[in-house]
Amino acid sequence: MDQLRNNNFPLEIRDVEPKLAEHLMMYFTGEHTGFVQVGPKGYFLPNKYKQEASNIYNMEIRPTDIFVASYPRSGTTWTQELVWMVANDLDYAKSDAIPLTERYPFLEFSVFVHPVMKKRFSNENSDSERKLELLELVTAPGTELLAEMPSPRFVKTHLPLSLLPPTLLDTAKVVYVARDPRDVAVSFYHLNKSMRTQGYIGDFKMYWEFFIKDLHHWTPFFDHLKESWEKRHHPNLLFLFYEELSKDLPAAVGRVAKFLGKELSEKQIAQLCDHLSIDNFKNNKSVNYDVMRELGVLISGKDAFVRKGKAGGWRDYFDEDMAQQAERWMADNLRDTDFRFPHLEN
Repeated sequence: MDQLRNNNFPLEIRDVEPKLAEHLMMYFTGEHTGFVQVGPKGYFLPNKYKQEASNIYNMEIRPTDIFVASYPRSGTTWTQELVWMVANDLDYAKSDAIPLTERYPFLEFSVFVHPVMKKRFSNENSDSERKLELLELVTAPGTELLAEMPSPRFVKTHLPLSLLPPTLLDTAKVVYVARDPRDVAVSFYHLNKSMRTQGYIGDFKMYWEFFIKDLHHWTPFFDHLKESWEKRHHPNLLFLFYEELSKDLPAAVGRVAKFLGKELSEKQIAQLCDHLSIDNFKNNKSVNYDVMRELGVLISGKDAFVRKGKAGGWRDYFDEDMAQQAERWMADNLRDTDFRFPHLEN
């Protein structure tokens, strides 16, 4: 098993055993080299992460940076737009004019674009210089894009805190959003089927098994959440729940405004909540990753990037055995922590 560790990146990076990697690549057809597990918790990422691990861990953090972090499909896009709008004094015109992908570089997305897939996308878009330029932009290493960006910078990441710069929380602000893992898995399953960089071709039951066995991107899920939960009292970290945004969006807007040192009137909050309402959000081209669909990274005709925005929709996908398995898995992972999802407290 190949291992990587150096002075610039203190955590061990281990290659996933070849037979297991081959099995996974049968189902996740966008990956062509294999996978790695990182650090003592074994965070699961594409093999290409080796190229960016040190660059990300050692990137320069600016005091004006705002990171929106989460496990995927936890309400990240929703939270990104909320945070950006509050930080930018409700600049609706700029929000409409500039896609979210340009306002928030996706820090580690380049490690998910295998060279085979990058070449495929380039060939498919070779008739348009504009599309080729867009492709270079969305697949460039996030650290390179961010180094050239003026402040204040807004950064999207699905990496856990332990893989991000150790100076992050003491220098910049981080908004972390969490969601019931059963809803996360359903939403991420659909995205993995529609994003060719993942290219998942199995059914949901098999996907769920990969997810809870920590054999899927950015897992283990609960370790990811716990790292931020343990820092929730840090003055530079705001911990949100998707369920809170769904249940009482005005209150969540208020928390974000307070965290960012902004004051909003009730009328401004109401207007922003209308902008962020799921029906308006689903029809907002600025946040729906249209550029990915245009480039063929997101398959046309598949689910929209922003789907139903429904809490508890997992019940439509889990049979009784899976539901009981999920209950046991969640209980086991939450046994030694005071972490609870809001709806589980009722």
